[in-house]
Amino acid sequence: MIAAYQARCQAQVDAALETLFHAPSSELERLYAAMRYSVMNGGKRVRPLLAYAACEALGGASSDADGAACAVELIHAYSLVHDDLPAMDDDDLRRGQPTTHKKFDEACAILAGDGLQSLAFSALLDPRLSPQGDAIRLAMVQAVAQGAGPAGMVGGQAIDLGSVGLKLDQTALEYMHRHKTGALIETSVKVGALASARADAQTLAALQQYAQAIGLAFQVQDDILDVESDTATLGKRQGADIARDKPTYPALLGLEAAKAYALELRDQALAALAGFDDKAEPLRALARYIVERRS
Repeated sequence: MIAAYQARCQAQVDAALETLFHAPSSELERLYAAMRYSVMNGGKRVRPLLAYAACEALGGASSDADGAACAVELIHAYSLVHDDLPAMDDDDLRRGQPTTHKKFDEACAILAGDGLQSLAFSALLDPRLSPQGDAIRLAMVQAVAQGAGPAGMVGGQAIDLGSVGLKLDQTALEYMHRHKTGALIETSVKVGALASARADAQTLAALQQYAQAIGLAFQVQDDILDVESDTATLGKRQGADIARDKPTYPALLGLEAAKAYALELRDQALAALAGFDDKAEPLRALARYIVERRS
């Protein structure tokens, strides 16, 4: 099920994203080429999938969440462009291809990331992609701003950079990852639910529990794959976190305990959806996929 659903959602969000990469003048063609390269060079599209699945779980049409799906993928892509820069993680490979600053140059990569961040909010406010009323569009903008900003993803990256070489306990490690990785995953689910125009406080609370569990599970599985997988499969340097002396779940808990914890988090996510009907099956499948993926 998840493969077919993933293919459908990937095609849908990719078509919507393509509409955003038309340079308004010849002087901006290189910048737009770098932006497009950073987004359209593959990727699992997990965050757009979550936005579509949350919208559908509440009875919305998937097209209602096009703006939300584009926004979270654009934020994710911008974060990867900036994370890969020499001043941060200094990576030269992403999704099996040269990182943006290697394909273009560092200055262009910085500007491409800045542009992608701005485009995310444009997508949320574009009535062609977000057909909801102004109040819902504003709520989606607020959710993305909070999840992507210093209280969310950006703050998590700051904590991560400050934690290199430190021995964090599990509470501190989870605090960092609930921000760095989990915040945007939680945001993806929330904006998808808001896009349905059918979200209430009770369903948003349940979906938040689900998203918090899978957000942490995603990072735990990433840490496991950094140990077990290889560069060709991952599309980025295998063992990079170990080489940088970053704190990880396998290093803290042991590899087998980390695997068990990922499954525990998956089960927490599934339990949070107990009150949802069959329309939430894609969300359930995504919870399983996150801890079963190999890249």
